[in-house]
Amino acid sequence: MNKKRLFIRSAIAVAVAASSTSAFAAGFQLNAQSATGIGRAFAGDAVIADNAAVMARNPAAMALFDENAFSIGFESITTMIEVSDVTYRNIATGFTPTSVADTDDVGDTSIAPNVHLIVPINEKFAVGINAYSNFGTKTEFANDYAATEYGGLTDVKSFNLGLAGSYRLNDQWSFGAGLDLIYGEGTMKRQPSAQLNGFIQAIPSLSPLAGMPLLDVDGATGTAIGFNIGTVYELDENNRFGFSYRYSPEFEAEDDKGQTITLPLPDIAEFSGFHKIEDSKFAVHYSVQYIGWGSFDQIEFSNLQGSVVSGDYNKDYGWQDGWHYSIGGTYYLNNDWTLRAGYMYDTSAQDSITSISVPDSDRQWLSAGLTYNIDQKSTIDFGFTYLMGKEVSVSESTEVSGIPVSSVTATTQANAILMGLQYSRSF
Repeated sequence: MNKKRLFIRSAIAVAVAASSTSAFAAGFQLNAQSATGIGRAFAGDAVIADNAAVMARNPAAMALFDENAFSIGFESITTMIEVSDVTYRNIATGFTPTSVADTDDVGDTSIAPNVHLIVPINEKFAVGINAYSNFGTKTEFANDYAATEYGGLTDVKSFNLGLAGSYRLNDQWSFGAGLDLIYGEGTMKRQPSAQLNGFIQAIPSLSPLAGMPLLDVDGATGTAIGFNIGTVYELDENNRFGFSYRYSPEFEAEDDKGQTITLPLPDIAEFSGFHKIEDSKFAVHYSVQYIGWGSFDQIEFSNLQGSVVSGDYNKDYGWQDGWHYSIGGTYYLNNDWTLRAGYMYDTSAQDSITSISVPDSDRQWLSAGLTYNIDQKSTIDFGFTYLMGKEVSVSESTEVSGIPVSSVTATTQANAILMGLQYSRSF
């Protein structure tokens, strides 16, 4: 392969690696374990224990149940992403600026089901099993998008099967631990822009690459094992605190062609409090959650084939740890209805490196929800959250050996709507 062809092929490969990694932005963490949590911005969710879904946030909270508890539901996550003020430059046009039309149809709607079961063994021990999703995202740019190598299709899903146990030490302290079997599936596709494809086709030594995808990983799947631990301290029947820690492993997914994607998932720690005002119908609750995105140092692409990119590529990525701060209130209206609301401030995981494929920023959550008691044993929960992101100025570029290859600048904003519906029963 001559030097020119090697340079161009390497340049395209680096461009793909740069844009593909940004597809795994902070937005791929899901807070979707329960409709109840969505209705209060997950404030206090590691300790409130108003249904079985609490075991997804803190296994020790299973000790707060004195009878079997079951919850099943789903959450819908609709992302609304705007990419505007886009200017695209590449080597094919001598870096002449090309204006790109604004787009607001990049986001999508995803459905995340969940199910949780807690079974007390005796006054000391309880066990539980659940299934839900902790991570997932989907963005898709139109096939004719001018800067398509920075867009494309990204579809990441995860499924968490958990088994946990709790132990009540005394009237104040409870402890819990659990194992997580994580199954994931990912599709990542990138095509060269029309300008780059024409450039490749015009060079005889590169023309065999014309029309080939830059990256085509379709339906890669894999499994990994994690764990979680937690504790609950009960000051009295109206005041309690909870703390939990979740270890998330490095995850590897492989498709039918043997192509693999390896990425580290973040560890998560959470502190929650719940306080019911004595002789009233009102309770206040809060949470602080740490998400270890700082460990997300690189994504590894291995054995890539059937596209312009081939072989192995590692992309360094400078992320920062994230934090969630949430506060909420619950009003126990009467024997039939419970009302709740919450607010969360959610910090961005992206730092100096930004992306148009999955925009990221600090976000605010405005949440409300309700519970209807069908009878003394059964409830229906509904939760709604409107998530507001900030406008972010994005600048992505690609260089090979210090030589510019392509770049894109834009303004992005990502909002979302979360809705959840859940049925719970004790027996």
